[in-house]
Amino acid sequence: MNPNPIIVYGIPNCDTVRKARAWLASQDVPLVFHDFRKSGLRPDWLDAWLAECGWEKLLNRKGTSWRALDETTRASVIGTGSARAVLLAQPSTVKRPVVDWGPGAVPRTTVGFDLPMFEAAVQRWRART
Repeated sequence: MNPNPIIVYGIPNCDTVRKARAWLASQDVPLVFHDFRKSGLRPDWLDAWLAECGWEKLLNRKGTSWRALDETTRASVIGTGSARAVLLAQPSTVKRPVVDWGPGAVPRTTVGFDLPMFEAAVQRWRART
C-alpha cells in the first residue's frame, strides 16, 4: 500500500469536499486536508493545477463566490492569466475539491468529486510503490 497521503484542497463546509473526504475515509485512504480559505492558496500550486487541468475546469462559475463578483470582474476572465488573478484573489472560486494524488500519479491532480474517477485514482494510488 502507498504510504503517502493524498492532499485534498478545499473548504470544509463545501458539500462536495465533505463527500470526497468521507468517501476517501471509507476507503482507508490517508489524506491531508488543506483549507485554502484559512491557510491560503499558494501561487505555485495554482500554476501547477492550471497547467494540468486548465482554467475552465478549475474556475467554479456556478458557485456563490463567482456570482458575488462584480460583472466587470466576471467578464474579464477570458484566459489563464485573468482566471489565475481571480482564483488567487478569491480562492473560494476554485472548483472543489482539488486532489493531489501524489508524485507519479496520472493524472496527478483532479478537480471535483466524481465517484468513478476517484475509484480509478485510488486503485492507481494503491498500486504505486
